[in-house]
Amino acid sequence: MGCPQSKPYWCCCCSRAATNPSGPTKPAAAEADARHVLTGCTVGSVAVPSAGLTLRYSSLTQRGYYPDSPDRLNQDKFAVRTALRSDPDLHLFAVFDGHGQFGSECADFVKETLTQALLSEPDLPENPPKAFASAFDATNSLLRSSPIDDSMSGTTAIAVLVRRNSLFVANVGDSRAVAGVLKGDAVVAAELSKDQTPFRKDEYERVRQCGARVLSVDQVEGNKDPEVQSWGDEEDDDGDPPRLWVRDGLYPGTAFTRSLGDSTAEAIGVIAVPEVMEVEITPEHLFFVVASDGVFEFLSSQAVVNMVASFKDPRDACAAIAAESYKLWLEHENRTDDITIIIVHINDSCNPGAVAINEISNIDPKISVAVSEKAQAEKYVCKSSGTSNQLNSNSELQSCPDLALERSPACVAPSPERTSPKK
Repeated sequence: MGCPQSKPYWCCCCSRAATNPSGPTKPAAAEADARHVLTGCTVGSVAVPSAGLTLRYSSLTQRGYYPDSPDRLNQDKFAVRTALRSDPDLHLFAVFDGHGQFGSECADFVKETLTQALLSEPDLPENPPKAFASAFDATNSLLRSSPIDDSMSGTTAIAVLVRRNSLFVANVGDSRAVAGVLKGDAVVAAELSKDQTPFRKDEYERVRQCGARVLSVDQVEGNKDPEVQSWGDEEDDDGDPPRLWVRDGLYPGTAFTRSLGDSTAEAIGVIAVPEVMEVEITPEHLFFVVASDGVFEFLSSQAVVNMVASFKDPRDACAAIAAESYKLWLEHENRTDDITIIIVHINDSCNPGAVAINEISNIDPKISVAVSEKAQAEKYVCKSSGTSNQLNSNSELQSCPDLALERSPACVAPSPERTSPKK
C-alpha cells in the first residue's frame, strides 16, 4: 500500500520500527525533528503547574481522497489552546469534523467561535461542564445567524479541557477522545466520550420522540425491512449505519444525533447540547487522543491506543495512525474521509519514579515504549529549569497543513491512483 504497517508498527517517515525502550538522547531528538521537517509536524510542550504535570503533544490533519470531488476542501479542523485566560492550568485540545456542502466553513466557524466563547465564560475555571454547555449553545446560535448556510451542513465537536489534574471532555457528534491507561502489563483504552449515534438506545429513543425516522440507506431504498429497528453495533454495521430522516422526506440522512449547525435536522432531534465527562488524571494515565471519525471508522479505540503506545514520539504515532486509517478506508471503499488526530502525552514533571519500566514485569515491548517515554520525560523535565513551553500561550499548533501533507511521505498514505483497494 505504499506506506505499509507491520508488527510492530513501522514509522513510515523513517522506515524504522519504534520499539527501542531507551530514552531519547539529544541526537535522537534532533533526528526526530529532521524527520518531520517536510510535514510541518511539531511537538508542543506545556506545563500544568498545580498538578505537577507536563503535556507533550502533536497533531496531524489529512485531507480525504474523494475521486468525484478532487478539489474538495479538508472539512476537519482542530484547535490547541494553551494557558486559556492566561491560566497555566487550563489547556484545550479540540477536533471539529465538518459535513455537508458548507462543512468546512461550519467547522472553521465553530473552531474559532467556540474557543472564544469558552474564554468569555466566567464559570470555565471552576465549573467546566456549565461553561461548555453555555459556550456550545452560544456558538450554535451564532452559527445560525451567520452568513453560512447551515441548513444541511454542520460539524461535530470533541474538546478536551485539561484543568489542573482533571480532564473535562465535551462531545457533540461522533468524533472521539480516548485515554491510554496503564493497567498491569498493558495499556488499555479508556473511553473519554460516547459516540452520539442511533446505535445508542438512549439517543435513538430521544430522536424518535422528536419525530425522526431511523433507517439505514438499504431500508430507505427498500432493500431491507424498514420495520426492523435493530442494526447491531458500530463495529458490524456493514458500512450502512442507521440514519435520521424527516417523516415525509429523504433528508437529512445524518448518521449522528448531535452536532452544531444542521438546522434542518434540529427539527428531528439533532441538538448541539454536549455530553461532558470528567476524569481525574492518575499516574496510570499515559496519554490521551482526540480524533475525528476518519480515524475511528475502521480502527477501534484500543487499536489506536496500541499504536500510540508503540511510539516514543507522538509525531510518529500521528503519522502511523493517519496512514493506517487511510489504508483501511481504501480497503473498504473507493474514497477516504478526512483524518485528524491530536495526541497528548501526560508526564509527571517531578516524580520520575511514578511509572518506571523496571517496575513492570512481562510488559509488552510496545507498551514499554510508552512507559519508558513517560519516565524519561519526567527525568528530563526535572533536570531542566522548571517548566517547558515550546509554543506561545494561547497559540495553536498548526501541524501538517494540507499542502505539506500532499507531498509528505511521512503523513500521506498511498496514492489511490496506484493502489487497488480490496473488494
